[in-house]
Amino acid sequence: MKTAITIVMTLALAAVCGCQSSSSPRGGSVSKGEGFKLAVPTFDTDIKQGEVRAVTVSLQRGAYFKQDVKLQIQASKGISVDPTNVLVKASESPDIQLRIATTKDTALGAYRVSVNATPKTGRPTSTAFTVKVVAP
Repeated sequence: MKTAITIVMTLALAAVCGCQSSSSPRGGSVSKGEGFKLAVPTFDTDIKQGEVRAVTVSLQRGAYFKQDVKLQIQASKGISVDPTNVLVKASESPDIQLRIATTKDTALGAYRVSVNATPKTGRPTSTAFTVKVVAP
């Protein structure tokens, strides 16, 4: 019985941790609450050949971080991402919708999408996530 409870609790903990987004190292100021992070999907994002899929990237601001942040997005050769440059103003929503597109001839496999964030002042940060192209 103890073993069954332990297994159930472990699986529940893994499910809760797996549903969260991955985040980048902190950018901006080193002072507490004056920095930011980027949150991207944790697991591979599956997309079928010839389709377009929306993916959300979020800017997680510290309580005192009130700066505009420039995002530059780059995808591996074989897939396309739009937009590639975004200016997230301090007064705007921190969520950015990316459109990731493939062609029907895109090779099956994993592709990397990199997101670089540069604040007006302070340290930049970056992170990446994987897009997996699958058969239709």
